[in-house]
Amino acid sequence: MSRTERGRTGYHAGIEAERSVARDYLRRGYTFAAHRFRGCGGEIDLVLRSGSQVVFVEVKQSRSHARAAERLGPHQMARLIETAREFVANEPHGQDTDMRFDVALVDGVGRVRVIENALDP
Repeated sequence: MSRTERGRTGYHAGIEAERSVARDYLRRGYTFAAHRFRGCGGEIDLVLRSGSQVVFVEVKQSRSHARAAERLGPHQMARLIETAREFVANEPHGQDTDMRFDVALVDGVGRVRVIENALDP
């Protein structure tokens, strides 16, 4: 498989992982706010709401949940927090918005494991 084909396959696997995670949250009563929100510093895969709380979700997909978790480093966490601050700037309570950062891990067979409040800004 060429590098281009691997990249295309990875891209589509990532999109499907995000859809699977979004369905999981929607089944649990969350509402959808944004998909792939792009700010100046980066992108957040999913933005959902639970009541007045905004939930930012980073989706990581790999062969196992452990390998998926290894793909989130400190630099990316900082970018996620900064991008979330851009998002809440347009919320009624601005930076005082109740928010949470979750990491959703998707393994090679599509099982989803959500780690709620994984990042503490």
